[in-house]
Amino acid sequence: MSFFLFLDYAGVAVFAATGALAASRKRLDIVGFIFLAAITGIGGGTLRDVLLGKLPVFWIKHPTYIGICVLIAVLVFFTAHLVEYRYRLLLWLDAVGMSAYCVMGTIIGLEFGVSPYAAIVMGISTATFGGIFRDVISGEKSVLLSDEIYITAALLGAVSFTALVSIHIPESVAAIIAVVLAFSLRAAALLFGWTTPRYKPRKGREIE
Repeated sequence: MSFFLFLDYAGVAVFAATGALAASRKRLDIVGFIFLAAITGIGGGTLRDVLLGKLPVFWIKHPTYIGICVLIAVLVFFTAHLVEYRYRLLLWLDAVGMSAYCVMGTIIGLEFGVSPYAAIVMGISTATFGGIFRDVISGEKSVLLSDEIYITAALLGAVSFTALVSIHIPESVAAIIAVVLAFSLRAAALLFGWTTPRYKPRKGREIE
């Protein structure tokens, strides 16, 4: 198994685990666990492939990805009760998945032949939309509606990888550095409460 295939599988597995943990918080049945695990694990990658016109999407051509989601969902269904702070675990696993997927999405975009800017967008989409789908479906507050550093961390990972390969750093080395940077920023936000500035409404100008 290549390093990048391992990174791809790991991203799917970790994101699937966050979907299953969200299902456990909502006390869903096993079908609900599998559904949320799958929509979280493959949602971002599906959107990426649709935007790129890369059809059929990756999990149709390679059913292993669905198998990983099902396996993780079943595992979490029988073990989630052993985890005391499931929401905290969800956040940390989500940080790991985001870090891996922002790089994988960028790699796939570049391999497909799009511009570096478009590849960065593919990386961010791959890393974030699975979690957004999970939060919307499970009724959790979406990261898009908060000031948490999340999409910014995915942006850092995608931009870092693109910049490093542009100066001829080996892809595997660039990927490791980019994953570490994205995870470090997200981890710091979780540990220290870092946020991005929020919009502050201002009084409109009075009509003279």
